[in-house]
Amino acid sequence: MIRKILLLVLLSTISSPATAQQSANFDEELRRIFERNEYRPETFGPAAWLDDGRRYTTVEPSAAIKEAQDLVAYDTATGRRQVLISASNLKPPSASAPLAIDDYSWSKDRAHLLLFTNSKKVWRDNTRGDYWVFDIDSKKLRQLGGKAAPSTLMFAKFSPDGRRVGYVRENNIYVEDVGAGAITELTKDGSVTTINGTSDWVYEEELSLRDCFQWSPDGRSIAYWQFDSSGIEMFTLINDTESLYPTVHRFPYPKVGSVNSAVRIGVVNASGGPTKWMNVPGDPRNIYLARMEWLRDSATLMIQRLNRLQNTNDVLLADAKSGSVQPAYRDENKAWVNVSNGDVEWINDSEFLWTSEKDGWRHVFRVRKDGTGERLVTRFDGDILTTVAVDAAGGWLYFIASPENATQRYLYRSRLDGTGGVERITPSNQSGTHSYDISPDRHWAIHRYSRFDVPPTVDLISLPDHHVVRTLIGNAVLREKIASLVRPPAEFFKIDIGGGVVLDGWMIKPSNFDPNRKYPLQMYVYGEVANQTVVDSWGGNRMLFHRALANEGYIVASVDNRGTPAPKGAAWRKIVYGSLGDLSSKEQAAAVRAMIAKYPFIEGTRVGIWGWSGGGSNTLNAMFRFPDVYKAGIAVAPMPDQKLYDTIYQERYMGLPASNAEGYRIGSPINFAEGLKGKLLIVHGSGDDNVHYQGTERLVDRLVELGKQFDLMVYANRTHNIDEGKGTTLHLYNLIARYIREHL
Repeated sequence: MIRKILLLVLLSTISSPATAQQSANFDEELRRIFERNEYRPETFGPAAWLDDGRRYTTVEPSAAIKEAQDLVAYDTATGRRQVLISASNLKPPSASAPLAIDDYSWSKDRAHLLLFTNSKKVWRDNTRGDYWVFDIDSKKLRQLGGKAAPSTLMFAKFSPDGRRVGYVRENNIYVEDVGAGAITELTKDGSVTTINGTSDWVYEEELSLRDCFQWSPDGRSIAYWQFDSSGIEMFTLINDTESLYPTVHRFPYPKVGSVNSAVRIGVVNASGGPTKWMNVPGDPRNIYLARMEWLRDSATLMIQRLNRLQNTNDVLLADAKSGSVQPAYRDENKAWVNVSNGDVEWINDSEFLWTSEKDGWRHVFRVRKDGTGERLVTRFDGDILTTVAVDAAGGWLYFIASPENATQRYLYRSRLDGTGGVERITPSNQSGTHSYDISPDRHWAIHRYSRFDVPPTVDLISLPDHHVVRTLIGNAVLREKIASLVRPPAEFFKIDIGGGVVLDGWMIKPSNFDPNRKYPLQMYVYGEVANQTVVDSWGGNRMLFHRALANEGYIVASVDNRGTPAPKGAAWRKIVYGSLGDLSSKEQAAAVRAMIAKYPFIEGTRVGIWGWSGGGSNTLNAMFRFPDVYKAGIAVAPMPDQKLYDTIYQERYMGLPASNAEGYRIGSPINFAEGLKGKLLIVHGSGDDNVHYQGTERLVDRLVELGKQFDLMVYANRTHNIDEGKGTTLHLYNLIARYIREHL
């Protein structure tokens, strides 16, 4: 016994200094990532094209005033630089410093610049702030809004003639004269429950509708959404920390199967007067007016109307003067239809481009305004991910796709008349992820390019030859800084899970990887319909966290199951309809088993899993349903019971709970909590307005009832991002890492 104790003491004495040093290095690396932001890439912009693409503008640090910004213009072809508006011109008389530029836009005649500054977050994005107009000739700066309180204006935009600006303030729409400053209030009924010109919570989150008013092309009218949220049940968030007594924040949040806002679209004269409401058929609380835009005639609106189940999308043409509505086109699917590609692209006054999955791929079709004459534009066996630009004069459609590799993104083009196949524009030797901001004349593009562990590069290129004219951002310093951290490079792999199903994945190995050694496996999961984790683009701080974790002696990996939005065809994405959470958890577990069998360096008895939001839900399903596969799990901001989430998202993929009760039961982790055997950490922000802490509390009650031991970390008043407050992000990732290190 004495000999055994001495041996243990000796071993701990030998190993402790190295372990302590390793932990110290890891902790320091997390500080570099999350506290000191040492790996933040350089960025370019905000940028805007001028003169049909012959020039572009951007924001750059001022040489004359510290921590201030100049707005500069570049000649696209030659690179000649000109300071259009210096920081000194952007200093209001009563201010101590120039305005910080969050965003900007030009009037059509380039006589005025509209500046967005002092922005504040509304739920997820900074959409509320102050707006100023700068007169280019007089160099005068004037704030919009009259005596409005600071940071209360939203979505300000010039009229087509540049003489007026429309904006939303406190749920009403206003128009202000650029020169005289006269303000006209177009709507007067805005309130807590009546919302004009912007959206309610669920439309913003699930249909990406925030800016909800548009000038007519002739500038005479404004069309806008109005939301009546008075029928929605209120959700309550309690703030226990900011005052002596708790404070309460209540807001309308429609949970599955419950009442939505009543939504309608109206047109009002830009000089004031009554609103003409469009006579869109259907119960306004059981349809979704997902998109709206003016046609070029300034007399007609095109409206996209989804049914409650979101499996039909009707394109309607509304007469702006009379309010009468005529059906023009219908897209439908047995599962769901997508509206995420934004507004309709018009080729001319009588034809538009429509994106649909009706032929099994996400393709673009050319359709006449009356819904007839439909023909396929993108002729290839693959999905488009998004349209980028329409070159009507040249007869081309530019779009992003990657038919050979679902983890990457490239620029393609096809003929607008539907003849021929598709042509790849991105060079074949630039594997990775690419995005493009194409100039109005279609001759140039601002091109962004990155790989999983290669920081972004921003170039100005010419089209269609993709020739690099100049590099705008190279991130050379960051590349050098991370060079030693990203070795060996991340490996992208395919894993066969049986039944003819092959999944994409990535894997990060320790820098000192030894193929003859066994390593614990830490999986990172999302697994739902809203996002892919396996994409060959710059992974940022989370990738660097996984790198640091791998260097502690782990294999870190992620796999995309079926149902994620990979460009692999509609059948791949929509197989999960009616059963979110079921197939994903099964395929994630099957992937782990297949990886253990394929890679001898994985220690199959030490497998962990972690994820956030939908990934948190999939982590719970993994731990509860496959306890023989996973030893430890970390579920951040999960949704344990799908009946607690919002109408638009959950009903789109699951149907109504009254008609799919079994699907909701099978997909909800809380119903399988009795299966927990391993170590589980649940993390949530008590101020999460999106995936409510309510669900985690219900899961806590269920686990307690079952006698299951688990760990819980609550971040007071933090939202779904859990990033508010000094030190929060570093604390969270230290917590995740500590749990993995203790239990794997």
